[in-house]
Amino acid sequence: MAGSKGSGLLGSVFTFGSMTLVSRVLGLVRDVALATLGPGLATDAFFVAFKIPNFMRRLFAEGAFAQAVVPVLSEVKAGGDEARVRRLVSHVSGALAMVLVALTVLGVVFSSQVITLFAPGFLEDPGKFALASELLRWTFPYLLLISLTACAGAVLNTYGRFGPPAFAPVLLNLCLIAAALWGTWVFDSEVKALAVAVLVAGFAQLLLQLPFLGRVGMLVWPVPIWSDPGVKRVLKLMTPALFGSSVAQINLLVDTVLASFLMTGSVTWLYFSDRLVEFPLGVFGVAIGTVILPRLSGQHADASPEGFSHTMDWALRWVLLIAAPATLALMMLSGPILSTLFQHGGFSVTDVLAARLSLMAYSVGLAGFILVKVLAPGFFARQDMRTPVRYAAGSMIMNMVLSTGLVLWLIETGVGHAAVALATGLAQTLNAVLLYRGLRRRDIYRPNPGWGRLWRRVSVACAAMGAVLYWPAGNLASWTEADTLARISLLLGFVGAGAAVYFLALYAQGWRLGAMREPVQPQGE
Repeated sequence: MAGSKGSGLLGSVFTFGSMTLVSRVLGLVRDVALATLGPGLATDAFFVAFKIPNFMRRLFAEGAFAQAVVPVLSEVKAGGDEARVRRLVSHVSGALAMVLVALTVLGVVFSSQVITLFAPGFLEDPGKFALASELLRWTFPYLLLISLTACAGAVLNTYGRFGPPAFAPVLLNLCLIAAALWGTWVFDSEVKALAVAVLVAGFAQLLLQLPFLGRVGMLVWPVPIWSDPGVKRVLKLMTPALFGSSVAQINLLVDTVLASFLMTGSVTWLYFSDRLVEFPLGVFGVAIGTVILPRLSGQHADASPEGFSHTMDWALRWVLLIAAPATLALMMLSGPILSTLFQHGGFSVTDVLAARLSLMAYSVGLAGFILVKVLAPGFFARQDMRTPVRYAAGSMIMNMVLSTGLVLWLIETGVGHAAVALATGLAQTLNAVLLYRGLRRRDIYRPNPGWGRLWRRVSVACAAMGAVLYWPAGNLASWTEADTLARISLLLGFVGAGAAVYFLALYAQGWRLGAMREPVQPQGE
């Protein structure tokens, strides 16, 4: 594979990742604003009402739909018939829109029943249940809008345009920040303002994509033609992918269901823990998984198994390089990060201590979360959706059994939410192991030489970084008692020092960035 192609991959990852970084930073600002409301009935109700359309969005659009449509679009695009590609985009987006309109109407009309399904524990508190049902009627239409946005993003990704889809979530965060700060000027409660902001953000994100679709000649009117062979192929691939590509979201939803039976605040603690784990996952894991899918699909269509394996190897080396220190830092600095970002207003020191447990537990599975995003495209690009489904089913069953058992055992202890998070992290790790083993057994992925050396370098660099973070990790009281400015200064200083020591330790051992700029070719040690 030519170096230019590899540079293109890294450049695309940087573009997608940098846009996502902006979104995630704003997401943290959003969460800081939300944390001032404090864990309680209203915030628990909003987070459930927001999580339901978000879960279904990832299930239908960013998960199954994107991974089914990109390989088919890439194959049709490779034929050079742009008119055929336009027809396929029109028919596929029309079919998606038709299904989602019907689903949205049902979700709004039967919002109470949906809350009963996703948060049955709320039935024990009529006030919380009624509020969650009302908020869901505002947030559920977001599913339709953001799914069409994701459809547009899949088309743009096929054409190598990764910036606009990655930037879209910035608009959601801006809308929620505005609602958290000034929503009560218009609405009678903060959470209702937040729910309306979700709906407004859906419109904004969809409108953002339209000019860029026009630039690549794919701004077409959605027309549902179910008999189109391309639509049939997408649906055939999408059916198993509905489950397989979204097992992480299903596991997180199981967390919400179980947390609804725990003490008030558990849903909120899990939400903030999940958001922090999703920071490196979104900036890096989703970025690299999104970027390599069109490349892998093209290599599969061109019958280039060697190039396919090189691309996978390149991606996995980046996962090790980034996921290992991110996991260690997130576990060690869980308390300081939560205290710095969220210990304001109604979010107390007690909440920091509680959320710290679930963040550490989720961090156990961070590498698994990222690996699934990178390994699954190895199957999706080959239009093999069934194999990941089998693996996902096993990990989901493990999550359900383990989390339910731990919650029943620890329900009276106040740490049940952490047990739920740990089960999810372990389940995702199992899913990643199964995906990796499946690629190796089918000889789809063959590791290039040099992995042993990279493991040694990363291990030594992580140990050096851990030594730097040892003091802040072991003195949580000094963080919770400090003022906000001091916490921010200390956190930025230690994060910067830890990152610097990590990469300096890599450099001292002979690692160079140039070796990671393109998919690694087979070479001797």
